[in-house]
Amino acid sequence: MTAPTVLAADTATLVQSVDWLAIAPVVVPAAVALLVLVADLFLTEARKPVLGWISVAGLAVATAALLPLRAGDRTTFCLTGDPAACSYTADHFALVIQFLVLAGALVTALLSLTVVREGRIPAGEYWFLLLSSAAGAALLPAARDLATLIVALEVASLPAFALVGMRRGDRLSSEAALKFFLSSVTATAVSLMGVSFVYAATGSLHLSQVADRLEDVPGQLDTLAMAGVALTLVGFAFKTAAVPFHFWVPDTYVGAPLPVAGYLSVIGKAVGFTGLVLVTVIAFPAYSDVWGPALAVLAALTMTLGNAAALRQSPDRPGSAVRLLAWSSVGQAGYLLVPIAAAAYSDRDQIGSTVAYALMYATVNLGAFSVAALVARTKPLNRISDYRGLYAERPLAALSMAFFLLCLAGLPPGIIGLFAKVVVFRSAVDAGLGWLAVLMAVNVVVALYYYLRWTALLFRPAQEGAAEGAVRIKTPPPVKAAIALTAVTALVLSGAPQLVLRFASGTLFPQ
Repeated sequence: MTAPTVLAADTATLVQSVDWLAIAPVVVPAAVALLVLVADLFLTEARKPVLGWISVAGLAVATAALLPLRAGDRTTFCLTGDPAACSYTADHFALVIQFLVLAGALVTALLSLTVVREGRIPAGEYWFLLLSSAAGAALLPAARDLATLIVALEVASLPAFALVGMRRGDRLSSEAALKFFLSSVTATAVSLMGVSFVYAATGSLHLSQVADRLEDVPGQLDTLAMAGVALTLVGFAFKTAAVPFHFWVPDTYVGAPLPVAGYLSVIGKAVGFTGLVLVTVIAFPAYSDVWGPALAVLAALTMTLGNAAALRQSPDRPGSAVRLLAWSSVGQAGYLLVPIAAAAYSDRDQIGSTVAYALMYATVNLGAFSVAALVARTKPLNRISDYRGLYAERPLAALSMAFFLLCLAGLPPGIIGLFAKVVVFRSAVDAGLGWLAVLMAVNVVVALYYYLRWTALLFRPAQEGAAEGAVRIKTPPPVKAAIALTAVTALVLSGAPQLVLRFASGTLFPQ
C-alpha cells in the first residue's frame, strides 16, 4: 500500500458521521436565528413583526422534531476509536429537558410578540438572540463531553445578557445586564479552570471516560481532580441561582423585559440543573463524597434564603411582583437541588425527581409570568398590590394566576405541585438525608404565607380610586395564548400527574 493510500485510510477513520435527525432540535432554532437575522436586513419597519411569527414557527418545528426521537436511542459525534464515547446523546433525559427548553422558549416567544412591537425593542436582534439562546440551551442536555457542555452553557448565556439589556435607555435594564454579565463571566472562568484540572487528571473530556478514569486517579493527582470537580460545579450552580451565586437574580429579573425574566427563571435554571446532573451523576460519581454534601448544603441554604427574602417583599414596592417571583425561584431552586444531592447517597434514579419537579415548575412559573405580563400592560409598576381585584376585572386571568400560585405552593387544586414536592421530599428521605427533608418541609410551610397572601389579593375588592381609574385594554391574542397554554398544561398535569411523575420512578439514563 502506497503512502498516499495509507494516509487516506487513516484520515477516513477520523471522519465522524452526523445524525442530522438527532441534532434537529438544536439545528432548527439555530438555522431560524440566522434566517431572522438576514431577513431583518431586507424588511421594512412595518413588516418586522413577521420575524416574531417566523421565530414562533421555528420553535414549534424544533419542539415537534423531538417526536421521531422519542425512543431515546440515538448518539452522534462519537470517537472512532471508542464508539461508546460520544459528544451528543439523544437519550430520554436529553429529550425531556429539550422539550422543557423548546416549549418554554415557545411560550416566551408568544409573550414577546407584543413586547417587541410596543416596547421599542429592535426586532431582528431580539429574535436572533432568543433563538440562539434556545439553541444553546437545547444542546446542553444532549452534550456528553465537558467542552461541549461549556460551549452550550455559553451559547445559552451570552445572548441572554443582551436580552436583559435590550430596553435601550432604561437604566435598570442596563444595570441588570451588566451585573448578570460580570457575575456569569466570573463563574464561567472558574468552571473552565475546573475543567482544565479534570482534563489534566484524566486526559479526557468525554463524560463516560472521565467517570472511568476518576475511579483510579493516581495519588499525586487526587487533589487536582478533587479541586477540578469542585470548581467545575461553580458555573452550573450560578445558573441555578443557588446560594451564594444568587445575588444577580432579583435585579436582573426586574430590569429585564418580563418575557426575558420568565425565560431566565425557567430555561436558565434548566440549563444549570442539567449541567449539574451531567457532571455529577455521569462524570463525577467517583467523587460523590465531595459534591454530595456540598449540594445538600447548597440546597438547604438556597431554599431557606430564597423563601426568607420572598417573605420580606412589600406589596406596594414597585416591581415587587417580579421580585417575589425572583426570590421564589431561588427557593424553588433549593428544592430542585435536593434530588441531585440525594443521588450521591443512593443511586442516580433520584434524578427523575428533579426532572419531574422541573417540568411542573417550568409550566406554572411561565404561566405566572404570562399573567404578570398581562397585568403590566395597564399597571407597569407591577406591584403585588396591583393584583388586588384582578378577579373582578379579568376573572380567567385571576383564576389562572391563583392556580399557578397554588401549584408553586403545593396546595390543592394544584395537585401536580403537591405531588412534585412529595417526590422530592421522598428522594431526600430515601437517601438518608432526614435533616434536609425536615428543612424542606419547614420551607414549604413558610412559602405558603406569601403564595396565599398573593392569591387572596386576587379576589379582594379593588380600592375605589383604582377601580374607577382602571383602563380596560384588550388582551393581545399571543398573551392570551401563552396564559391558556400554560394553564391548560398545568390543569392536565394536575388531573393526570403520572404524565410527569413517571420520570421520578424510572431511570432516565441508559445503564
